[in-house]
Amino acid sequence: MSRFLFVVPPLTGHINPAAAVAAELTARGHRVAWAGVPGLVREAAGHDAEVHPCAIPEGLRRPPELRGAAALRFLWQDVLVPLAEAMAPDTENAVRVFRPDVIVADQQALAGALAAERLGVRWATSATTPAEVGGAVAALPRAEDWIHGLLGRLRERHGDPGASHDLRFSPGLVLAYTVAELAAGHPPRPQLRWVGPAVPARTPAADFPRGWRDRARAAVLISLGTVNTDVGARFLTECAAAVRERAHRLQAVVADPGGFLAGTSDDTVLVLPRIPQLALLPAASAMICHAGHNTVAESLWHGVPLVVAPIRDDQPFVAGQVTAAGAAVRVRFGRADRTRLGEALDAVLGEPPYRLAAQRLRDSLRAAGGAGAAAGHLEALAQRA
Repeated sequence: MSRFLFVVPPLTGHINPAAAVAAELTARGHRVAWAGVPGLVREAAGHDAEVHPCAIPEGLRRPPELRGAAALRFLWQDVLVPLAEAMAPDTENAVRVFRPDVIVADQQALAGALAAERLGVRWATSATTPAEVGGAVAALPRAEDWIHGLLGRLRERHGDPGASHDLRFSPGLVLAYTVAELAAGHPPRPQLRWVGPAVPARTPAADFPRGWRDRARAAVLISLGTVNTDVGARFLTECAAAVRERAHRLQAVVADPGGFLAGTSDDTVLVLPRIPQLALLPAASAMICHAGHNTVAESLWHGVPLVVAPIRDDQPFVAGQVTAAGAAVRVRFGRADRTRLGEALDAVLGEPPYRLAAQRLRDSLRAAGGAGAAAGHLEALAQRA
């Protein structure tokens, strides 16, 4: 059996798919360990996960008002590069202690790729967003050149200065947790494998209020993910208002980690700090979200159409792809009010093509194989001569 070390950033949306793949590898008899933040990893992978702690910079947080090129620049210059610098020593130590056959490095945990090439360990890229593999950044030549400069300087300090491949893409294997249809325009990469979403095992919604759900009304889930807490007050308020205007036929469950809507729950809109999304999606009729890749993939996994309001980073790319595929209506995050959101909801709930497109994508995503397919590709990489 083989040993796999998963190197992950302190981002729940990046850890969850890796946790599903790690669980599959463990079930097949392999040994798995992690390099990352222990609390976040164990929340996704289980309390018995073997975690080698990695230091991370203090205050890893972006100003909520950043958008577009400014957000991209901040992401790389002030988040990803400092994160790689902080994680590099501990990641290299984890490799020396655990002695993996394969390092599985998240695309935003560059310390994993750096340690792999520095110590001569084969590695795979875990690409949790389709934006990079879909060529979203490559379409911006000046940004791409600037990123290559940052990666080159990181390599000089922590990797193999003689290497020439792009640290974001392992030359041996890139696991993309989507399908080609949702990453249009992707450059050809022979090592790229479209495995679809690695959806974690569904757990019961233990804390969900019993008796709240009215089966005579369609259920809508509303979430802005785990990293957009600071910017959600107005948008969530307008979403709740749009649903209440349709209270005779809709109910909604709102994820509100910032507590903006605290104390406003009723029999139409239920507000919770966190929602058991995977447990609720099978019975949902629509999802309103920020077009985060995991939320979109999990919704489509269940054939649920979406209303998407991208905020920054890869979200405009994801929103563009799912909208082009016919499974979503896109609204502007900063301008969407209860009227626009209500009209978008009416469309995805009332016009059959949206649900048919979501169901078609559901079939495609499930056929890709998910965590099982990803584990199989990693096993093959570990066995290469």
